[in-house]
Amino acid sequence: MKLLEIRDLTVQYSEKPVIDHVSFSLEEGQWLMIVGPNGAGKSTIVRSISGQLPYTGEILFREQEIRRMKSAQLARHIGVLAQNHAVGYDFTVREIVNLGRYAHRSGALKGESETDYQAVQKAIRDTGLKELESKSVLHLSGGEVQRTFLAQLFAQNPDIMILDEPANHLDLVYQKQVFEMISRWIREPGRAVISVVHDLSLARAYGTHCLLLDLGDGAIYGTAQEVLTSEHLDAVYEMDVYAWMRQMLGQWN
Repeated sequence: MKLLEIRDLTVQYSEKPVIDHVSFSLEEGQWLMIVGPNGAGKSTIVRSISGQLPYTGEILFREQEIRRMKSAQLARHIGVLAQNHAVGYDFTVREIVNLGRYAHRSGALKGESETDYQAVQKAIRDTGLKELESKSVLHLSGGEVQRTFLAQLFAQNPDIMILDEPANHLDLVYQKQVFEMISRWIREPGRAVISVVHDLSLARAYGTHCLLLDLGDGAIYGTAQEVLTSEHLDAVYEMDVYAWMRQMLGQWN
């Protein structure tokens, strides 16, 4: 059974659809990279799957339409890491990570169970935040903040993680750390990942599958090798993408 199946997804803000009859699926162990030019609708797809935008078509989680799922139920199965985190409150790292367990609690006032405690502690360890767990997020670097919210997602323990530009504004060290952490996470049974990325090298290096969006002209879906070809990329980006990538890499020879 597919974890996620999207059939004829259409999202329309004005008269012209941003996403027009896009279809793809996601199975256990797959890492789907969503790529394409700015304005092609990458984040729109993420927001639709996470229940933040109205749409036509179908978004099915384990054959159940997400529009018929309660928000807490959806959060137990699908978790989202946003591009930016507006942190204006003096919470500790552990308090932020602990918020990821709310979807698993039976009531808003329900205390932390042993299962919650173990999930939070594991998420903190897996993201290398043990020494920072008592530190305020207001005093963290950008990379540490991103790792904190990734740990929150790990503690949430969804079946599908959706990452909207997970390496956005991060230096190379933190980019490497974040993608390697996600690579380890997806190895557990029953898990899959969807990432929105601009960096085609990251998409090629980590993605098993790819959804390439064009500006209002549909989408190409398949394995990363099938989609990230010079023919497809040149048509979408209107440039010789392979030549440009080789030119950039050639500077390091």
